[in-house]
Amino acid sequence: MQQYVEHITTEGDRWDLLAWRYYGDPHLYEPIIAANTAVPIRPLIASGIKLRIPVLPDEVVLDRDLPPWKRGRQS
Repeated sequence: MQQYVEHITTEGDRWDLLAWRYYGDPHLYEPIIAANTAVPIRPLIASGIKLRIPVLPDEVVLDRDLPPWKRGRQS
């Protein structure tokens, strides 16, 4: 079961800034967008919107963090 943290947006919030705030990586915005399908994808998110921020497992490893010979590899 996926766990979430609730975030109420404020002026100036962006998807990448939320990913940086919650995950420490601005490139991890896709799980946040996927969890909030009713929110329009725009450069700035309107303030006052309640978002669900998925809690990611600690072992999340991005392909871009791997050497080229291990990217996209199926175990």
